[in-house]
Amino acid sequence: MDISVARANSGDPAEFEVVVRDGGGESRHAVTMAQKTRERLAPDKSAEDVVEATFKFLLDREPKESILTRFDITVIARYFPEFEQELPRYL
Repeated sequence: MDISVARANSGDPAEFEVVVRDGGGESRHAVTMAQKTRERLAPDKSAEDVVEATFKFLLDREPKESILTRFDITVIARYFPEFEQELPRYL
């Protein structure tokens, strides 16, 4: 599984283009994350690191095709309440 994260803008919230590739093809995602969210989740990590770790977390729970194509990082906890507690394991 290959996860590619590229920053799409320099604003706040930042937007990232994420491509997940495996033997079955690829999926593309647009992800936003506010600076304050990154600081809360992982103050010592880059935004790109947090987005990549987020996808590792999600891929442990669902196939790439089931991940929303466009979302903000903060919505993940609605689907997976353990997200913020588990995220450090993926960083």
